[in-house]
Amino acid sequence: MHSPPSRPLLASSLKSQYHAALAMLRGAIERCPDSMWADDSYRNPFWRIAYHALYYAHLYAQPDAESFVPWERHQTGLHDMDDVPAPPEIQELTEHPHRPPRTGKPLSQQEILRYWEVCDGLVDETIDGLDLGAEASGFSWYPIPKIEHLMVSIRHIQHHAAQLAERLRTACDVGVDWVGARRPR
Repeated sequence: MHSPPSRPLLASSLKSQYHAALAMLRGAIERCPDSMWADDSYRNPFWRIAYHALYYAHLYAQPDAESFVPWERHQTGLHDMDDVPAPPEIQELTEHPHRPPRTGKPLSQQEILRYWEVCDGLVDETIDGLDLGAEASGFSWYPIPKIEHLMVSIRHIQHHAAQLAERLRTACDVGVDWVGARRPR
C-alpha cells in the first residue's frame, strides 16, 4: 500500500502544473497575430478568452472569494464568456465603487501578458500558503475540497490554452508548444 504524497511533493506538483498550464496559455497569447487578437467574427475574441482564463486563474489562486482583489486593469464583465454573467458572488467581487464599469474594450496583447505575469507570479506563494487538506474550496459555488478546486482551476487554464491553440492552428497554422511540467523557481 502506498502512503499519500507528502505536502511538499503535492505542493511542488501543483505548482509545476499551474506554471505549465500558464506557460501554454502564454505561448498561445504570444503567437497570436495582430489580425486575430481582437477579431470579433468569433463569438469570443482571442483576447477575451485569454483574459477570462487569467481572471479565473487569479481568482481561484486565492484562499477564498473574500480574499480576491481584481487586477488593476480589470473591466467589469470582461471575464464573462458568451455574454453569460458570472455567478452573483463573482459579480460582487469585481464591482469597483470608485471606477465606473467599462465593458467590451479589448485589452492589448501587452496588457494581457502583464496580467499573465501577475498570475504566474502568484502561484508559488499561493500554493505554499494554502491548506491543501481543507474540505472547502473557499468559493461557495464550488462545494468541493480545496485540492480538487486547485485541479479544476488548472484544468480551466489548460482548457482555454487548448482552445486558443486550436484557433491558432486552424486559422493560421501556428502551433503552441506542449509544456508537460515546469518546476517552480
